[in-house]
Amino acid sequence: MNRRKEKNMKLSARNQLKGKVININKGAVNSIVTLDIGGGNIIVATISCAAVEELGLEVGSDAYAVIKATSVMVGIDE
Repeated sequence: MNRRKEKNMKLSARNQLKGKVININKGAVNSIVTLDIGGGNIIVATISCAAVEELGLEVGSDAYAVIKATSVMVGIDE
């Protein structure tokens, strides 16, 4: 079965940022994936190692960071 078949995808999340994978740090269960979204902006996400494999992610791949606004946290220094 060819998992790399191109399909259109629609998501309800409005924050979809296209970038390029610049690093994948694989752990035992999860991987830390770093995306360069341009303009000097970097996004880092922790996803399962299984997801990295299923998506065929590797350094140099195009990928999207999809951010659901209700999951973004903000903090300040006291």
